[in-house]
Amino acid sequence: MRVKQKGFLYLLISILISCTVLTGCNFGSAGKDSGAPAPEGKSGEPAAVKQVLNVSTGAEIATLDAAQISDAVSSTVVNNINEGLYRFDDKSQPILAIAEEHKESEDHLTHTFLLRDAKWANGDPVTAQDFEYGWKRVLRETGPYGVAFEMAGIANAGKILSGEMKPDDLGVKAVDAKTLEVKLDRISPLFVPLLPLATFLPQNQKFIEQAGDQYGLEHDKVLANGPFVLSDWKHDQSWQYKKNESYWDAANVKLHEINVYIVKEPSAAVNLYETGKLDRVAGLTSSLVDAYKGNDDYEKIGTSTTIFLRLNPDVVAFRNENIRRAISMAVDRESLTKVVLNDGSMPLYGLVPTGFSVSPDGKDFREINGDLNKGTPEEARIFWKKGLEELGQIGLETSVIVADQEYMRQTAEYLKAQLETNLPGFVLKLKTVPFQQRIKQEKAFEYDMALSTWGPDYIDPMTYLDMWVTGGHANRMKYSNPKFDALVAEANKELDSGKRYEMLLQLEKMFIEQDAAAVPLFQSGEVILQSKKIKNLIMHLSGPDFTYKWTYLY
Repeated sequence: MRVKQKGFLYLLISILISCTVLTGCNFGSAGKDSGAPAPEGKSGEPAAVKQVLNVSTGAEIATLDAAQISDAVSSTVVNNINEGLYRFDDKSQPILAIAEEHKESEDHLTHTFLLRDAKWANGDPVTAQDFEYGWKRVLRETGPYGVAFEMAGIANAGKILSGEMKPDDLGVKAVDAKTLEVKLDRISPLFVPLLPLATFLPQNQKFIEQAGDQYGLEHDKVLANGPFVLSDWKHDQSWQYKKNESYWDAANVKLHEINVYIVKEPSAAVNLYETGKLDRVAGLTSSLVDAYKGNDDYEKIGTSTTIFLRLNPDVVAFRNENIRRAISMAVDRESLTKVVLNDGSMPLYGLVPTGFSVSPDGKDFREINGDLNKGTPEEARIFWKKGLEELGQIGLETSVIVADQEYMRQTAEYLKAQLETNLPGFVLKLKTVPFQQRIKQEKAFEYDMALSTWGPDYIDPMTYLDMWVTGGHANRMKYSNPKFDALVAEANKELDSGKRYEMLLQLEKMFIEQDAAAVPLFQSGEVILQSKKIKNLIMHLSGPDFTYKWTYLY
């Protein structure tokens, strides 16, 4: 779980990374649901409290189609209504879920999963065929963007992504209804850590075909096989989970209902918390932080989410390296995080945040690579002037799309002030849009600049790096560097941890220091108000934000 103080969070992450590196290829003897946290109370059961949890979020669900998910909100919902071979435990480590047993060959290239007796919410059994269909469907639906399969080392994934083979050639096969066989091209330390992600969920072919193009877009157009079902979804307002009585481990699910309300204004969410209508509120802004600092329910947590600016190369000015460097150096990140946001966020001058990863010899990734492209306003103006001269311009008028969340609006307003003050002739227009719309516009390249966020999918620096390969599903910036692509491919095959780590460090330098491709701003912190009656609310360091399976009210 995430904890109150960043220092302890960073230590915890380091420990978890070490565990992942040491055990990533040896999960054959993993226990059955061994990561379940122990409940409190003498009887082992929650007290007789109504098991209804009410929480808020700042954004709408984008989609519940596992083949299309690219945001944390959707990933969190799918994590709680669906389940794959593995799921994340309370330490963000993979534990057996639908898979009851995992065997692997002596050469570690053939993995056989024996499935437990599990059902979909409509009564259909969850079968190995559901996994085979689901994984191949992801590659059919997302085409060259299903890079997780290649990262996991699954046979033929690379050739499928390059168009040399078809999705049906993926190295996954349903031997029978309860036996799934997965072939790898190479040993991959990321194979098991990736399996809890939405990409690797089973999918019910009959249900999907019946839902057609509405699949994943309404509460009754998605089929659950996890701890909860999605019982309601009022777009841009709220959604509701209810306990899935058909779930194989329903006896360990204590919550009967979870109501998630979309409240974009933190002050409004706090008012709902004060009146008892919400049990948890996150994302308190600077003024609220000062007001609630002494409250018993107040908690400050560190996160591994990064916030950065995408620069669309369709805008001629952003093809100029000097202009990009000027924009990055013109922003005072220290004042942004400590004064404007005041929520535990930290300045960031790279892709990988502080405390997320340690090298084989125990050094923090960020410490090793240092602050890249860090400069002063004076230095920024030198690059700015040179860039404008190269473009034959006297200034630049552009815009930035911003999600309609208060901390994002605060950040955008600060950026506008900084860039217009420190770069003569810079004019920035702010375009506030719903979170989901921002994602759509990024994918369609309908933006000049975009204030973006990225949360890691798994605990390894590559989750911040391989998103920038040519055509990557999260690239959304048309960044393309053949040397970068080749080094990512090489790192994904390197088994020597020291050599691989050097490659990861080099990748970040190539993207930020050499190419000045994007503008990292900060890694987020978060201040929350959470009722003491909430127990075992699992917050993850990577992938989905929450797991509610073991949560209860006491």
